[in-house]
Amino acid sequence: MRRQTRIATLALAMAVAAQPQTREVIVCGPDGLSTLDIGGNQPKRTWVWKAVEHPELPEQMLPKLRTVDECKPVEGGSRILITSSSGGVALLERGTGKVLFYGSAVNAHSADILPRGRIAVAASHTENKPGDRLIVFDIAKSDAEVYHTDLEAGHGVVWDEQRQVLWALSHPQLLAYKLLNWNSGSPSLSKIAAYALPDALGHDLSAIPRSSMLSVTTGKRVWLFDRERRTFLPHPQLANEADVKSATVNAATGQLVYTQANQGSTSTDTLRFLAPPRVIQILGARIYKARW
Repeated sequence: MRRQTRIATLALAMAVAAQPQTREVIVCGPDGLSTLDIGGNQPKRTWVWKAVEHPELPEQMLPKLRTVDECKPVEGGSRILITSSSGGVALLERGTGKVLFYGSAVNAHSADILPRGRIAVAASHTENKPGDRLIVFDIAKSDAEVYHTDLEAGHGVVWDEQRQVLWALSHPQLLAYKLLNWNSGSPSLSKIAAYALPDALGHDLSAIPRSSMLSVTTGKRVWLFDRERRTFLPHPQLANEADVKSATVNAATGQLVYTQANQGSTSTDTLRFLAPPRVIQILGARIYKARW
């Protein structure tokens, strides 16, 4: 285990080597979606997206995108995938905020782009609605599922282009799926592996650039999952941090940003950074996740 931990530390160090800061961070939470310029001493809000300001969204979608719990840049950062525990998912053009796709997904918590213009969405638990699912949509046709399968308390999805695997995070497991019939009009997913989490309440899933590692946060700790060895290892810097809602490494600079819920809340007013370390507090803010 010690040797594996050293290997993980080295891989992470290569990915998060101290380099000049990127100026912009995407943040989301109960107050919606925005971008922050963090280049100066005080962060400046540079862009705010609100569903009610976009007439391309049908009226029934507005309450489903009231809050934002995922804000993942995709396609080289030109677009942003958002999900909402209020019940929706959308693909936005960055800067203009134009809605390119929208869909209904009960208690949606994360999404990622799949090949052939499709989107995977992890939907978490609800009492009397169809949650606990891994859903596939086609970007060309808004609000129409093309496939779904069960996923207990779905909280994270990451498409792994190199391995042609979709990784999905539930509360008790990290699961791997292969794409089936993907060139047809009836695509599906085949579960090929499942790995029990070292502790409960899987929450955030992200890939660490230039490494085989996935960052996995749980209720009490943060882990690395080695996609080559298929093992979990304690995160070298964040292993003992609880209630981490997101942890993301910048592919260009290597800097890591993470959010850690304030006591008694699911959100925070503070952004925390590693390599180089920095703490930014934004009084009154309610931030759930931060992405580069």
